[in-house]
Amino acid sequence: MGDLGFIAPEIILLIGGLFVFCLDVAYDPGVGKKSGLSYMALSALFLSAALIAAVLQLDIEEPHVAFSMMTVDRFGSFIKVTIFSGMILTAIAGGRYINRRSGNQGEFWTFFLMVSLAMSIAVSANNLVLVYLAIEFLSITSYMLAGFLRENRRSNEAGLKYFLYGSIASAVMLYGISLLYGATGSLYLNDIAAAFAEIIGDAQEISGLAFAALPAMLLILAGLGFKASLAPFYQWAPDTYDGSPTPVATYLSTASKAAAFAVLARFFVVGMASFEVNWAPVLAAFSIITMTMGNLAALRQNNVKRMLAYSSVAQAGYILMGLVAVTSVSPSAMDGLNGVLLYLFAYLFTNVGAFLVVMALEEAVNSTDISAYQGLIKRAPWLAAMFTVFLLSLTGIPVTGGFFGKFYVFGAAIQRQYFWLAAIGMINAGIAAFYYLRVIQAMFFTQDDEAETLDVPMALQTSLLICTIATIWVGVYPSAVLDWVSDASVQLLTVVP
Repeated sequence: MGDLGFIAPEIILLIGGLFVFCLDVAYDPGVGKKSGLSYMALSALFLSAALIAAVLQLDIEEPHVAFSMMTVDRFGSFIKVTIFSGMILTAIAGGRYINRRSGNQGEFWTFFLMVSLAMSIAVSANNLVLVYLAIEFLSITSYMLAGFLRENRRSNEAGLKYFLYGSIASAVMLYGISLLYGATGSLYLNDIAAAFAEIIGDAQEISGLAFAALPAMLLILAGLGFKASLAPFYQWAPDTYDGSPTPVATYLSTASKAAAFAVLARFFVVGMASFEVNWAPVLAAFSIITMTMGNLAALRQNNVKRMLAYSSVAQAGYILMGLVAVTSVSPSAMDGLNGVLLYLFAYLFTNVGAFLVVMALEEAVNSTDISAYQGLIKRAPWLAAMFTVFLLSLTGIPVTGGFFGKFYVFGAAIQRQYFWLAAIGMINAGIAAFYYLRVIQAMFFTQDDEAETLDVPMALQTSLLICTIATIWVGVYPSAVLDWVSDASVQLLTVVP
């Protein structure tokens, strides 16, 4: 098989997307209305096959460069496992939501598989041109999915705003890439790192062409920060999450964010290793601004879907703390990068679960306002209990996955003596608790006597149960996941020039 075997997840997703597309083209309108169930089932099947292929690559001993532009290693494979898991849960739970609201199900599920393919390519790319193409592929398919409900004005608005912000972010990132190429003569991250290490030399002083790295880093950070919804590049997120179909908002806030942080980690930790003293304080500043602006904006929201959108912005700030504290010579188990991976893994199940609860209420009562959650403990006790678990995990309460995610990124920051950063993060976690607990208060301590018992589809219940079990499992038994994330982070850190 050669290199083809190492890109098996990408091949599977490509075949799956083309297969669903061909089925949709071959469909005969005369046989009756499409239900979309077969497209959803095929998408989940191909995603599951890609997940299995990615899991098999978690044991890879040495990083392998496939076709000279993709690095297949444990770091990328772990991120792919995280992404594919989230996309499978979203597909199973959100299939009914999409299939009922659109008559173009074949198009949706084709784009759904293609956006998964784009994320998979992005996390393994070691060439900045391939990074750019993968991010563009991801962005274009996401624009289409965000505005997929063509008869819905809010969905159209979500897609348009996402497109306008994304176009500018892509242009800015491309200019940053051109600066790096002009300074080093290469687009490969390892070659860029080696070139800058040679230019700077033992003096560790920035001079000559190395000066181009500083504006280039900021420009590329702006482009990737848009995908990760970092402040001040997050303005698209609330309106896009709120207006787009809820399954699309679910993957944008989790899987897409994981892909963006994977690219950020490769770029800064590998390509810009010589400039860590320069980019670490910048990322710390972005982390503070992101978590603070996200939490303060979330405090004012009465729409739970918009609240989770701003919460997603704040969570990105916490995750960025781990990248600030990355070190390959850590005296303990906290190297920063493993905190990022652990946080992303726990956050995936937590936030997917939270958005799935929003989807359940939206389908049942056609509302995402906090008033729709009043008395939920009587209408759907198990749904209220699960949502409570997800909100407590987002807050960072012990015995949930979110607690250990925060523990490892905060711990890494303290270990690197970023005490002020960790302190601001803890203050922000306290602020976030207020709006999370506000929803819990509505569910448990506010009555709505006129509301009826909710009828939640079995597929949605199954996905919610998986998310709940995974959130608690990571919180109660984190050592199993820690072995994976530590192996993944060590393998990336050992290749740093």
